[in-house]
Order: sequence, then C-alpha cells, then structure tokens
Amino acid sequence: MSTMPVGGLVPHAIENAADLIVRNAKIHTGDPGRPHAEALAIHDGVITVVGDDKDVAPHVGAGTKVVDALGRRVIPGLNDAHLHVIRGGLNYVLELRWDGVRTLRQGLAMLREQAARTPKGQWVRVVGGWSAEQFAERRLPTVAELNAAAPDTPVFVLHLYQSAVLNRAALKAAGFTRDTPDPKGGQIVRGRDGEPTGMLLASPSALILYSTLAKAPVLDEEHRKTSTRHFLRELNRFGLTSAIDAAGGFQNFPDNYETVTELAREGQLSLRIAYHLFPQTAGQEIDDLTRWIGMVRPEDGDEWLRLNGAGENLTWAAADFENFAQPRPEHSPDYEVEFEKAVRLLMENGWGFRLHATYDETIRRDLAVFEKLASEGLFPGGNRWLFDHAETVSPDSLDRIAALGGAMSVQNRLSFQGEAFVRRYGPGAAADAPPIRAMLDRGLTVGAGTDATRVSTYNPWVALHWLVSGRSVGDLALRPPTNRADRQTALAMFTRAGAALTGEDEVKGVLRPGCYADLAVLSEDYFAVPEPDIAHIESLLTVTGGRIVYAAAEYEGLDEELPPVSPAWSPVAHFGGYQASRRAAPPGARQAELLGQAIAESEQHRQWRIARGLTPEAVSTPFDPCFVL
Repeated sequence: MSTMPVGGLVPHAIENAADLIVRNAKIHTGDPGRPHAEALAIHDGVITVVGDDKDVAPHVGAGTKVVDALGRRVIPGLNDAHLHVIRGGLNYVLELRWDGVRTLRQGLAMLREQAARTPKGQWVRVVGGWSAEQFAERRLPTVAELNAAAPDTPVFVLHLYQSAVLNRAALKAAGFTRDTPDPKGGQIVRGRDGEPTGMLLASPSALILYSTLAKAPVLDEEHRKTSTRHFLRELNRFGLTSAIDAAGGFQNFPDNYETVTELAREGQLSLRIAYHLFPQTAGQEIDDLTRWIGMVRPEDGDEWLRLNGAGENLTWAAADFENFAQPRPEHSPDYEVEFEKAVRLLMENGWGFRLHATYDETIRRDLAVFEKLASEGLFPGGNRWLFDHAETVSPDSLDRIAALGGAMSVQNRLSFQGEAFVRRYGPGAAADAPPIRAMLDRGLTVGAGTDATRVSTYNPWVALHWLVSGRSVGDLALRPPTNRADRQTALAMFTRAGAALTGEDEVKGVLRPGCYADLAVLSEDYFAVPEPDIAHIESLLTVTGGRIVYAAAEYEGLDEELPPVSPAWSPVAHFGGYQASRRAAPPGARQAELLGQAIAESEQHRQWRIARGLTPEAVSTPFDPCFVL
C-alpha cells in the first residue's frame, strides 16, 4: 500500500519491475514444494517470485505498489466449484439478502423498510442464502407478517428448495387465484375458502417456486452489468477469485450469458468464470446440445471467461430433486434412452459435463449408461466429467466413478437443509451425507462449492466451516470427525481441486511462480481461529490477476472503483449483501442479548395495548427498597 522504502524494499530503475508486492505475510501457498512464504511479487497478472523480503526486493520499481499484510494470513484465491454466479449477478441488486441474519425479527424489519422504498410495480424478493434454523426464532415468516410488513408491495420469500411465502400483493401480481391449478410437482396451499393462502410448496419439484419468481420484473441490460459487477465485488469480499458456473434452470444460452461476455470483453470481470450450458426445455435437450456444439467448444474463451462443458443437467427426465422435506422422487423407468443419446453426443464431440445427482439411486443408473459407452471405447474419451452434490452416494458407486475417471463436487447444502435431512433419513444417513472422506480416500478430485444463490449463501467461509466442523448453520452436528476435512484439505478443495475441474490446476489454485496472481489477505488466520469462527472470516484485500479487486480496513480505497449500485432503491444500496454477524457470544452474553430483545418486544406490546385503551399510559413504579439509591 506504499511505494516508500519499506523494510529494505527500495525502488530500483529496472525493467519488468513488479506491479504489486505483498510482504510481511503468513502465506499459505498451497504448493507442496514451498508451502509457506512471507512475500510474493506479481507482474502482468502472474506471480513471479515467492519467498521473503530479500527475494522480492530486487523486483521493486518506481511504480511498484507494496502492500504490507501486517502479519496476516494470505491464501490462494478461493474457487467456488458450483456457484450460479451468472444468474446471481443478473438479479443481485434486486434481492434482499437474509444471508447471515440472526433473527427473523431483524429480517422482517429489513423487509418492512425495503417495502417502503420499493417503487410501484417492483417486488421485494428474499431469494436464498438463509434457513429458518439460523434464526433465534427457528421458524419461517408467516403470510400475515408479510402482509403487515408490506400491505401493497409484492413480497416473495423463498425458503430452500422447499417452499415460498407470498404476501397478498404478490399473489395478485403472480396471477394466483382459486382457479389456478397446481403445477406438476408443486402445490398451491389453499384456505377453507379455496383461495391461495400465500404458501407454495415444492412437492418435490422446485419449479413452482422458480417459475413464480420468474414473473417478477427484471433489470435492463445496463443495470444487469452494474448488478453483476457488484455481485462479483461481493464475492471478492470473501476472497473468491474464481467460480465454476453450474448453469441451472431459467438460464438461457446465449441470452443470459451476454452480460458476463460483455464485461469480459471490457476487462471488467473481477472473478474468473468457467461456465456450463444447461438445456432448458424438456423434450428438446438433444437439439439444444447439438446446436451449442456447432456454436462453441469447451475451453473457448480465456483465463477470465471460458466454456467448461455441459450440465448440470443433460436431460430433464434424469434430474432428481433435493427437497429433503419430501420423499425422494421416482424417475421414469426409461429415462436412460434420451440420457444415453445426450452423453454419446457429448463424448463424440469432445465435450465434458457435470451432472446434478443427489441420490445414489440416480447415480447408479447414470453410471450404467457411462459403463455401456465405456465398453464401446467412447467414455470418457479424455473428457472431464463429474457428479455434483451426491449426498447419498454409496461406496460401490464411488468405486465405479473412480474406475471411469470421474470427479466429484460437493456443496454445503446440508448447512441449510441438515435438519430436514435428519428428520427424513435419520442421523446415521446424515453422518455420511456426503461421504467426503470416502471420496478423498479413493483419490478422487473433490471440489467444493456453495450451490448459491437460491438455497445456500454465497459466503464460502460458511461452506468451509461445514467441511471442517460438520455442523449446520443451526449448529446441529451432522458429520462425525471421521467424515470431516481438516482445514488444509478443505482449503485445497476450495482452491486447487476447483482448478482441476476446469483443467487449470497448473496455473490456478496455488501461489507459485508462473501461476495466476489470485490471492486473499484474510481478516483472521483460518488455520488458527477457533472452529466456530471460520464462518466469520472475510478478506481484507483480494487480488485477481494482479488487480486489487476488493479492499477493506487498512486497505480501503486501493480497489478498483465501481459505479454506484443502481437502481437507487435497490436493497443492496441500503443493506449490502451478506449481513456480517458477530462471532458466537459466550452463553451469558447471548442470554443478555436475547433478554434485551424480549424487553424491546415487551415494550412494543405495551404500546399496542395503550393504543387500544387496554392499559393506562402512565406506568406506576412499584416500591422496592432494593432499587433505592
């Protein structure tokens, strides 16, 4: 953060001087050849030197920016191996985020405030990143509470893959009436009068939830670019420098990819994105894949934006649903016919893929197709492929995946759905959901991600906490120590393993000369903080490709300037994104905090009674000698 001589780092008149030097750091490089360092130098977006002050000193020129890490922990930039970053960016500034909010009371206060500033015709939408289990109240908001908070502004609150709560205005805006039929796999909850109550249930398909959300207004192109840039900056806030976009429903190619493509063309991406293509319409998946194969090829693009293959669905009939509040869905008995056509087409044209599969029943059927193609010498044909999620994958299936050269990508969905999983399948099944240690013991590449933004939060430190602790956001112990990752392994899953899934592990995921200059200076030492505090770590300085893309605390102002959040009424403009919470308080302090909330609610109730003439406004103070001063 200075070009002044620091610790003997005197500027020299040299060619190819470093653009940026980070020194006085505890660097975890992720490189087995040199796991630790104190300083590194960067030139033209690439790391040139890793060592200590004397190693980087010869590379200090007149224009070199020197950042003093002040003894903080530095790690390779994080890489979310399964993030819906493109879709998330297009909608970020429209969403009120309850990520990190500790009480429903606070969430409803935010919603009430946002509804007051939201213009007519727009919705207030709370879309993912939270669970009822994270709230002190341990419950969802009620329809009545949404109606009270926003009588006239449509409000849509999505809860996991399970349900959505709509207020009266949102039901009207979405066109739900007593005559609206239940869609396949979904339920519109109705009152005794036959009218929709405001509750939508995935039974088990979440399409009812997402198709309703799709009725809300969207941003125009210029606002989409601003929204995406601010979302990427929010990801940079947590040390993310790369992500693999898993595509997903309602993400059409090429239309919905135009914003990130334009930002890449203008050099305005602050996060590296490898993306996938997902057929959107049941019955025309083969036609879509054939068309895309004629348009683009895997690894088209550059180090900032590149195609990584197909998925996370190839055919809709082969998809399972991960609503653990409902029984496992049954597939059609012959989905393999179209599924095999899709996989064969991809293999014949050199396309890899990723595959959404929650349950072992799905994985076994998919593997049978792959083994059939392998017997013909067609699979995997040098193409990268992987299963996503795999909460209930069996040891036998893992052996078959390893034999076929596959990989895995796991997400902390049970951080948010763990309690529902335990209620349906029991603690024994939850202990192996997913079987992370069994995957690693077989030598499989196992990338880690969040599956944000519609269920889990995009904060990777919540996912890292889940990998290490085995606990949900509601502090339920799910996985025993035998099925957890140590901190170094968990970090590798969020860095180098993700790079391997895109074929970039030689240049990304570690801090060594010749690799991309992607790193984060952390607020706390990941390797030293108490386990519960892992979830509260943020980055103070994030560097992607040698550019300072996020800066806070002592480094504030060093990052690149962004345009203001727009539109001006955006929830992000007023609340920001993830709501940083304090570290877990000691039991006594937490008790005092809850007591203060109870007192505040008691006063609200007293005022309600006064307004209705049910209690006198004057409060008589009972005499007690203990309170005489």
